[in-house]
Amino acid sequence: MRVVFMGTPDFSVPALNALVEAGHQIVAVYCQPPRPAGRGKKERLTPVHARALELGLEVRHPVSLRDVAAQADLAALDADIAVVVAYGLILPQAVLDAPRKGCLNIHASLLPRWRGAAPIHRAIMAGDAETGVCIMQMEAGLDTGPVLMREATVITPEDTTDVLHDRLSAMGARLIVDTLSRLDTLTPDPQSEQGVTYAHKIDKAEAQIDWTVPAEQVDRQIRGLSPFPGAWTERNGERIKLLASELAEGQGEPGTVLDDMLAVACGEGAVRLLRLQRAG
Repeated sequence: MRVVFMGTPDFSVPALNALVEAGHQIVAVYCQPPRPAGRGKKERLTPVHARALELGLEVRHPVSLRDVAAQADLAALDADIAVVVAYGLILPQAVLDAPRKGCLNIHASLLPRWRGAAPIHRAIMAGDAETGVCIMQMEAGLDTGPVLMREATVITPEDTTDVLHDRLSAMGARLIVDTLSRLDTLTPDPQSEQGVTYAHKIDKAEAQIDWTVPAEQVDRQIRGLSPFPGAWTERNGERIKLLASELAEGQGEPGTVLDDMLAVACGEGAVRLLRLQRAG
């Protein structure tokens, strides 16, 4: 197929690679513009931008797709389909309608649960037993379109957002290739109006640990916010980032270190800290 690919972060790269390896013609890659990053504030290409250049693909990074000229440029690509994964821009109806077979989105949750910006973080933080990937036909609403394919994976007690991110990214890449190969035989499955939840963008204000809540909640917060933005606590005036944890035996005053293996008392039970990062 003639495919317009639209994605920006690391999560999107395996899908781009898989589509190229499957023999699809990527007529253009859309991603977010380069932005200043690092201590030198030099402009840095997004992961998709960098990979697309390595593959010799045309890259476009409009600031918005609401502009009529940008919409006309996309329509002129004469694409069969657009594949969208963590792109970061809202697609106007004119863009959704431009490819002959519409736009497909790779979404990292089992819709209709966790529509929105941060489905991986929210699934772990909520204590979900499983999550997964859906290939969805895009429409004007936020992640409301019918689902063509879905696949689930168990969320283990060891999973952090970082680990689950990579697993779902690989799953999405495999699933989108399978979807395109069977596109004409798949029946779109409308999303249920029951069980809808929204994965709101992570706010850094959510990252400070409250040791008075139950250990299960603290553990999920640590794993769900790892590696970014990273849950944190203070000790002797120093902020320490907490990046991995597990439930532990013990009870005590919340916030108290209970043993020399870094078990910390919570409101109920305790959490053992497995990976920490000091400031700087």
